[in-house]
Amino acid sequence: MAGVQGRVALVTGAGSADGIGFACARVLAAAGARVAITSTTARIFDRQAELPGAHAATADLTREDEVRALIAGTEAALGPIDIVVNNAGMAQTGHDLPARRVADQTDAGWDFGLAISLTSAFRVTRALLPGMRARGHGRIIQMSSVTGPVVGIAGSGTYAAAKAGLMGLTRALAIEEGRHGITANAIGPGWIATGSSSEAERTAGRFTPAGRPGRPEEVAHAALFLAADEASYITGQLIVVDGGNTVQEYKVALPGQG
Repeated sequence: MAGVQGRVALVTGAGSADGIGFACARVLAAAGARVAITSTTARIFDRQAELPGAHAATADLTREDEVRALIAGTEAALGPIDIVVNNAGMAQTGHDLPARRVADQTDAGWDFGLAISLTSAFRVTRALLPGMRARGHGRIIQMSSVTGPVVGIAGSGTYAAAKAGLMGLTRALAIEEGRHGITANAIGPGWIATGSSSEAERTAGRFTPAGRPGRPEEVAHAALFLAADEASYITGQLIVVDGGNTVQEYKVALPGQG
């Protein structure tokens, strides 16, 4: 199996040591990919030190000039980018994005939430498409969520809209780029225990059918599968990684569940 051996993979939003982005980078590197990682702050260079051979750069992915500089620097260091994991979003270091109901959301909060979770993925993907088309190969993986495409949470309308928007973008890409050897898929994590998880979120994870929150590396292995050469006939799909949470109606322990 070829997997991702020798492929160049760019993972965005990889600054957190215990986040999904850096887990994706570690898993891809372990499988033989040449990995580039990015975040908005210099902590990305701490992650680079933990991942020998990785290329790292800071970038604000809502800015077109910084996206193009990131891609040019990555390709100069590692070669043409074959795989992108658009993981950046949800939160950004140094910016506060409080939970607000739709009726209370500000224009600035709405614009910022869509910019970091949806527009960033659009800008990175658009910049990579010409090269992928020219080479006849590409793997685009959007880190969506169950929130938006599958379920909703009060106070998370902006986030849900952005993550649902990623699914619309993914499906359009699958249709438009399939004949160029490019696949586009999304992953929908549920309750995943990361450094930014609240105690309430970790508690919610314990009421999934799996009986625990997920681990970042469990999401990362879904990304690895979608990134592999062997996943060439899977496109336009949402792979839900949520311990079965969205298939159950009762969200409390029932007899026999312990």
